[in-house]
Amino acid sequence: MDIQEVTVLDLNVEKFIEEKVAEIAAIVGDGIAINALSGGVDSSVVTILAHRALGNKLKTYFIDNGLMREGEPEYIVGLFKELGVSVELVDSKKEFFSALSGITEPEEKREAITHAFYKVVFGNLVLESGGRYLLQGTNYTDVEETIAGVKRQHNILEQLGIDTEQQYGYKVLEPLIQLRKDSIRELGKVLGLPLEIYNRPPFPGPALSARIIGEVTSQRIVTVRHATKIIEEELADIDAFQCLGILHEDRVTGVREGKRDFGLQIEVRCWDSVDARVASPTNLPFDLLRKLADRITNEVTGVVSVTYNIAQKPPSTIEAV
Repeated sequence: MDIQEVTVLDLNVEKFIEEKVAEIAAIVGDGIAINALSGGVDSSVVTILAHRALGNKLKTYFIDNGLMREGEPEYIVGLFKELGVSVELVDSKKEFFSALSGITEPEEKREAITHAFYKVVFGNLVLESGGRYLLQGTNYTDVEETIAGVKRQHNILEQLGIDTEQQYGYKVLEPLIQLRKDSIRELGKVLGLPLEIYNRPPFPGPALSARIIGEVTSQRIVTVRHATKIIEEELADIDAFQCLGILHEDRVTGVREGKRDFGLQIEVRCWDSVDARVASPTNLPFDLLRKLADRITNEVTGVVSVTYNIAQKPPSTIEAV
C-alpha cells in the first residue's frame, strides 16, 4: 500500500490533530463539506476534527439505515448536540433494505451497502447541500484487510481504483487513514470526546447486516439487534476489545414446552485485541456464558440455540460477514 502507517508509538497526538485540522481547512477552503457520522470511534473523531477545521461549513449527517443498535440514532445525535455539533438525522431505512433484498453472499451485501450509502443517500445529500467533499473515518486496518482480500470494507473506494468524484460527484477525505484503532482512541481522548465514545467497542460500517448470515430483512435485524443488546449488557464489565452476536442462516431443532421448536441460532463472539489485526476469544466464565444463553433463548423470539466462537483471528475474523 502507498499509505504510510503511523503507529501508536510514533504518534504525536497534538501535532497530528493540528496538522489534520489545518489540512481539512485548506482542502475545503470556502466550500462546504459533508460528514458521515455513525457514532463509532473513527467517525466520531473525524467529526470533531472536521468541526474544529470548518465550523458551520461542515454539514454532519447520521444516516439511519435501520441496521443500527437499539436507540443508536437518537443517542448519537443527542450526544453530539451536547458537544456543540449539530447533526441531521436522515431516515434511509427504505433505501438500505431495498438494496439488500434477496442478497445472501457477503461481498455482494457489502457492495450493496456501498452503493446505497455513497451513490443513493450521500449522492443526494451532496446535491442538496452543494458540498464537494465527504469526510469519513476510514482507518489503516480497513484498507489493509480490503487490499489483502480478507473482506472488503464498505468505506474503501479510492484504494480500489474508484474515482469518487466521477462516480458520486464528490471527493472523499479520510483524515485517519494512517492510524489503527488504538491510535484513534488516543486522538478521541485528547479531542475531548467522552469515554463512552472514544473507548467504544468497534462497530462495523455495514452495521448489524455484517452480523447476519444470509439475507438481511427487517425481521432478522430485529432478532440480531435484540441479541446484541443482551450481549452488550451482560458483557459490559468485561475488559474486551469487542463483543457481538451473529444470527446464523440455518435453523436448528430445539424443544419448548415438550414440543419440537425449529428455531434460530445466535453465535456469541467476544474478542481480546489491540487493533483488530489479530484477536483471541475472551476467556469468559462458563456461568456467564450460561446466563447469556438463558437470556437470549428466553428473551429473543425464535432463538433455541446459543454458541460461543472459540477460534482465533486468523483464521476466524471478528465479524462474520
